[in-house]
Amino acid sequence: MVRRKAGGFLLKDVMKEKELNFRTSRALMVDCQVRPNNIVDDRIIIAMRTLARERFVPPSLAAQAYSDADLPLADGRMMPRPLTIGRLAQSAAVQPGERVLVIGANTGYGAAVLSSCGGVVVALESSPSLRMIASSALAAETPDVRLIGGALIQGAPQHTRFDLIVIEGAIEYLPPALAGQLNETGRLITVIRERGVGRLIRAEPSGAGFAHRVLADCNAPLLAEFAAAPAFAF
Repeated sequence: MVRRKAGGFLLKDVMKEKELNFRTSRALMVDCQVRPNNIVDDRIIIAMRTLARERFVPPSLAAQAYSDADLPLADGRMMPRPLTIGRLAQSAAVQPGERVLVIGANTGYGAAVLSSCGGVVVALESSPSLRMIASSALAAETPDVRLIGGALIQGAPQHTRFDLIVIEGAIEYLPPALAGQLNETGRLITVIRERGVGRLIRAEPSGAGFAHRVLADCNAPLLAEFAAAPAFAF
């Protein structure tokens, strides 16, 4: 028996209307935020038009899931706005079957996009509360993503070397140790904050660390684990 709500509306009808509203919001997100900003990879467009982003936020924020804004999460973390995820994914240019590590995966949306583009994705998140949301959302949307816990700054040295590392947030320095987790032709994509300005970069192993080049200006929430230590002053 289907329970009725006040006013005679069927609960099933309410749920259908809510899902229709989310689908409409999803399409508007892609058509108004993502595509007009030079995100042209069809795989990313299809992924962002398909993945239920509302699953990747706390229920209290579901109505804001498709807004053009970074969303506050638990433990002082932020979910990057859709355009930031699109820019990271397009710069990553993941190829089918590539091994991908997403650092700072928070609730898993960016990892889900890269998985939908063909990557074999390991998602690293340090916050247990964010991993709880990610576990449920990824199981429903992209169950092939492997979600792990651990300190972001350490990466995932226990895994086979990756073809691609994406740090999903702004950093103030590149830990040299992460270079050792990439294969010889691997690359790292992230946003590095320089004098308060975010720069989307592509970094590649070089010597004992990285060499990187700037791709574009890009803002992203700062990941506290990658904040530079305060400089000593007399």
